[in-house]
Amino acid sequence: MSESRVAVVSIIVENTDCSEKLNALLHDFGDYIIGRMGIPYREKKISVLSVVMDAPQEVVNALTGKLGMICGVTAKTLISRY
Repeated sequence: MSESRVAVVSIIVENTDCSEKLNALLHDFGDYIIGRMGIPYREKKISVLSVVMDAPQEVVNALTGKLGMICGVTAKTLISRY
């Protein structure tokens, strides 16, 4: 695997029925997660999450890809150069 990097995964959940799948997936990648913050936006019936990771780029990409396969979930990633 490549060298570890710090990354931020931004997640928008438009279907809160999928929250259980999302949380299970984040649990699976828990060894790489430094912290997470979730904000429910009740007026729009969505949730916004930020997940900070320290992981090889392949692991970050794997998480982002799996998140994108959950219905009602959108994920984008920002990865540090260092």
